[in-house]
Amino acid sequence: MHKVLINSIFILSVLFFSFGAFSQEPLIKAGEAKSRKSNLAFPEFNPAKLGTNSSSKAPITKLKNATESALQLSSYFEIMNPSAFLENTSKVSAKPDSYEVGGFKFDSWKTIGAEFLLRGTYEINGSEIVLDVFLYQVDQKNLKLGKKYRTPVSNSEQLGYTLANDILQAVTGRGGPFNTRILATVANQSGNKEVVIMNWDGSGRNVITSDNNVNTSPNWSPDNRKIIYSHYTQRQGSAQKNVTMFIHDLETKKRSILSNKNGTNTAGSFSPDGKFVYLTISKNGQPDIYKINLDGDQIAHLTKGPSGAMNVEAAVSPNGSQIAFSSDRGGKPMIYIMDNDGSNVKRLTIHGNYNSTPAWSPDGKKIAFTGEDGKFTDVFIMNTDGTDLQRITEASKSNGRRASNEDPSFSPDGRFIAYVSNRHGNKQIYITTVDGANEQRVTNDAHNYFKPKWSKNID
Repeated sequence: MHKVLINSIFILSVLFFSFGAFSQEPLIKAGEAKSRKSNLAFPEFNPAKLGTNSSSKAPITKLKNATESALQLSSYFEIMNPSAFLENTSKVSAKPDSYEVGGFKFDSWKTIGAEFLLRGTYEINGSEIVLDVFLYQVDQKNLKLGKKYRTPVSNSEQLGYTLANDILQAVTGRGGPFNTRILATVANQSGNKEVVIMNWDGSGRNVITSDNNVNTSPNWSPDNRKIIYSHYTQRQGSAQKNVTMFIHDLETKKRSILSNKNGTNTAGSFSPDGKFVYLTISKNGQPDIYKINLDGDQIAHLTKGPSGAMNVEAAVSPNGSQIAFSSDRGGKPMIYIMDNDGSNVKRLTIHGNYNSTPAWSPDGKKIAFTGEDGKFTDVFIMNTDGTDLQRITEASKSNGRRASNEDPSFSPDGRFIAYVSNRHGNKQIYITTVDGANEQRVTNDAHNYFKPKWSKNID
């Protein structure tokens, strides 16, 4: 499991140098990277003893590539071409010449326009990598980040993602999402859907269910230790089938029924404290949003029609005070918001033919959703009062027709959104920065994926 992988990486402090102040003030405001990217010089990592050769540089190359790809995706940095470097970094130290003989010169990097310089040295001791990393702010001659990392060679790529997280923390004051996971369902050849968990980049996929059933609408608990999802079950003593909600413990691999009311029990969302679940239960054909505890006891019936209306896809705000949901009470399905006791209902969207799958940003200031306008869907983002509506996806298929993009979910740091798109045929998972500028394909296979959910916390 991914969590075990992360816990095997140990981060140790290193001595800070006397050549310049160690600055912990963020230089770039998180969320404002789209205004301008900072030039980052990122030379190859050197062996700890200059002039020596490692028996295998493959894990170090893998580590560096992972760090670089994550930083590029973050949209904060422009990775500089090594052909512009004035220094032969294989022959100078990762520390400045003001600190040790044979060190690099800050002026060599300032001259080529580097704003940040990332240097590092490594040792491979048997099955372990030891990496010392230094991130410098060139114009101020400051050390922004200095750390020693130890990890098994097999974890080299994950160490690269950890390093990228730490760099974002040092530069923006907020870490990245590169040690997180994505939860989704995937359709197999028989048409059944199973629950899967993968790393944020699509690697390390783990199949959670093997039910030969249709599993739908998975979601995380706030501590990432449990998930909920629904699938069809046979009601005892009846030919009738229910859409039953289960809760699944990822550590023990045990699951139990959470809600099995007559009808449909689906599209659940945990309260921030993990003690309650808000879900849609359809009684007598009337889908409404309910609040239950983890014993399945009904606590509150939050939406009550109006008669014939559909109220579905409850999404709880990060502070637990409000719930966004989709409802066709006004004719077409649109996004609404209400207090967590069902009061103070407000309609947020008015445009399009069909708006669904609302998702809150981690700071509670934005809501993303799927909007249908004509025959295709896109991901939109807006303020929580419905203002400042923006389309953040737009793609075409190979035949020139518009692709559908849907089911958004924010990363836990709020910088990215995961969603599914059929731009290359089947529905695959993609991620993009919240301004839609940097997109990356996460899955690349012949399956169809549905309802991705980013893990709530950074492990």
